[in-house]
Amino acid sequence: MQAEQAKMVKPRLMSLDALRGFDMFWILGGEALFAGLFALTSWQGWRIADAQMQHSQWHGFTFYDLIFPLFIFLSGVALGLSPKRLDVLPWSARWPVYRHAVKRLLLLLFLGVLYNHGWGVGVPAALDDVRYASVLGRIAFAWFFAAILVWHTSLRTQIIVALGLLIGYGAMQLLLPVPGSGAGDLSMVGSINAYVDSHFLPGITYQGRATDPEGILSTLPAVINALAGVFTGHFIVKTHPKGEWAKVALLLLIGVSVLTLGWWCDGFLPVNKDLWTSSFVLVTTGWSLLLLGVFYALVDVLKWHKLVYVFVVIGCNAIIIYLASSLVKWDYIARSLFGGLIDALPINAQILAATLALLLVQWLLLFWMYKRDIFIKV
Repeated sequence: MQAEQAKMVKPRLMSLDALRGFDMFWILGGEALFAGLFALTSWQGWRIADAQMQHSQWHGFTFYDLIFPLFIFLSGVALGLSPKRLDVLPWSARWPVYRHAVKRLLLLLFLGVLYNHGWGVGVPAALDDVRYASVLGRIAFAWFFAAILVWHTSLRTQIIVALGLLIGYGAMQLLLPVPGSGAGDLSMVGSINAYVDSHFLPGITYQGRATDPEGILSTLPAVINALAGVFTGHFIVKTHPKGEWAKVALLLLIGVSVLTLGWWCDGFLPVNKDLWTSSFVLVTTGWSLLLLGVFYALVDVLKWHKLVYVFVVIGCNAIIIYLASSLVKWDYIARSLFGGLIDALPINAQILAATLALLLVQWLLLFWMYKRDIFIKV
């Protein structure tokens, strides 16, 4: 029985791949679609949508702020679909899982450093000039700590840890005095995040800012996003007595409730991506639940697989195409293939055409990999 538990195969949830692909689509170039549509049509609605494709400057929230925490949430969902307790297994069965987890952590940390610099700039020779904090690094830490909890604690303990982190992190930002700025300072320079990053984060920070958006302290609440995904995976994999539509309804209801709670907390603890405030955790978790509920209904309940096929192809190789977005000059490739056609179009259509060409060349590579069952997992 123990050996069978160790070899448990994760249930395949197509909506998970589809939503992961939808998430990555905007990073690969999809964020420029609305600017292109505005240039083509001059409709102000596209300009409003384009504004949602930019990160918030500090406090506040846009759709683009959701992309990162949504990916972390989905990594937690994958964990929750087949939660297994390793602490009940013999060491011989546990060691390969631990080794894989540590290798994954270290590999993502390395790839994160590589993504930060890319081939065009090159990793500096001086170690102090390297930016070690990264998006992939945060994904790695959030997944790793969530996995350790899943493998060694009960669901009840995991919920307690998530709530403790949520409340404790918020209290720390609001109440813990920071040398030189006091307690409750949520500015880029005066926050406790800035203090910890300036004193303990090795290398350089993002754009030389006092607070790195992937800094040390703000990694802690990201674990909550992963654990929220774990709890959601637990919920989805179990049979509901009232059927699949009841699951969808609950996902949407809980999503709205968590989202509302997050914006209520914004009144005293502003929603802020760079600080990854507890209110930001709640808002992004709420939206993640809503999006997963919609995708789960369309893909796994209604079986409208063709509707999301484009996103599934992206989602099955999400990490590798994200890394390639830094290391490969996709715009150059797209220009080489479609530059003549783009230049032949009216000026107001060229931005949209260039964006579509950029997306197409990346998607065709992913489609080629998908058709040949080439899935690069990290």
